[in-house]
Amino acid sequence: LFKPPPSENSQIEISISQESERLQALTPFAPWDGNDFEGLPVLMKAKGKCTTDHISMAGSWLKYRGHLENISGNLYLGVVNSFTGEIGTGVDITDNQIRPFPEIAKRYHEAGIEWVAIGDENIGEGSSREHAAMEPRFRGCRVVIARSFARIHETNLKKQGILPLTFANPGDYDLIGQEDRISVIDVKNMRANEPVQVVITNPKGDTTHIETNHSMSEDQIEWFRAGSALNLIRQKTNG
Repeated sequence: LFKPPPSENSQIEISISQESERLQALTPFAPWDGNDFEGLPVLMKAKGKCTTDHISMAGSWLKYRGHLENISGNLYLGVVNSFTGEIGTGVDITDNQIRPFPEIAKRYHEAGIEWVAIGDENIGEGSSREHAAMEPRFRGCRVVIARSFARIHETNLKKQGILPLTFANPGDYDLIGQEDRISVIDVKNMRANEPVQVVITNPKGDTTHIETNHSMSEDQIEWFRAGSALNLIRQKTNG
């Protein structure tokens, strides 16, 4: 019952209804532009347990798992905001209004604002749900810094072209304020098993330099540079 794909597929068109709420064609994520990440706002800083279900809820949302735009409506809805103790809401830097995290992420995405997320211990524990990495990437997340990662979630972030970093000093988690901006420097020289320098800038312009670590292999660093693991596979497949 197996029908092999044609050897020449350039004429094949995938047709998805524009009205579909469950299916959406995926556009490849943009490759890294070769520059450091400078002045990224903190979209969310999670307090305590932050599982994949906190990042991307299951239940009724799973009907949208083939539609990245729609399922991103649940992004970080279950996260406890470290700054306020509230669940699923934060401050939108574009107008200082309090909004649900998914709405803030959507507004940043539409405005072309890239951002960073901050995690506590073992962020992303639970299921292997790839949407917990795809949704942040889709909405403009470039870096996640945490005290520690659940292994599968960390790998999923790498696969989607997000830079997952851990605080070399776990106490540095406490240094990051709600209005701070985060810069990741000397990204072009990032190597396996070598620390990455991060600069925290507060609203007054004062800076704090901290050290972070990563667990990316040289191959996984190439995923990041290509924009995602799939991008790199496509490049190699197409020669």
